[in-house]
Amino acid sequence: MIFLYAFALVAGVANAFQAGTNSTLSKALGQPFLAALLVVGVSALALAAAGLASGRLAWPAAGSFAAVPWWGWVGGLLSALLLLSQLFVADSIGAGPFLGIIVVAGTVTSLIIDNYGLVGFKVHELNAWRVAGGALMSLGVLLVALF
Repeated sequence: MIFLYAFALVAGVANAFQAGTNSTLSKALGQPFLAALLVVGVSALALAAAGLASGRLAWPAAGSFAAVPWWGWVGGLLSALLLLSQLFVADSIGAGPFLGIIVVAGTVTSLIIDNYGLVGFKVHELNAWRVAGGALMSLGVLLVALF
């Protein structure tokens, strides 16, 4: 289990750098949508390489596609939204406020998702501690963004 938390920690660090690297690529090329396509292409190659190296990349049975709920197909659109925000917003407002807003928005949204068990998650009901944590994170982002 500790490996999963460590993996999430590394992903969080990578996320902080990603906005700057993607924004830099966009500025250097002068083409934000081309930069986004290149980022997605490199991501696809990296995922294919990791899947092949781990032996966990295979085509599912045809019926598997029909079994996917509607929300299972919108992840790519959500990733594109995040990538576009990195290209068009992050550089203007700064890395701290940008990532802070992303993290707080994600945390508050995840509390709602958990409370209702949306998009396939198990229910984890809201309680005072979870609400207080979301409020403290929001206050922290406000401080980072304003000062």
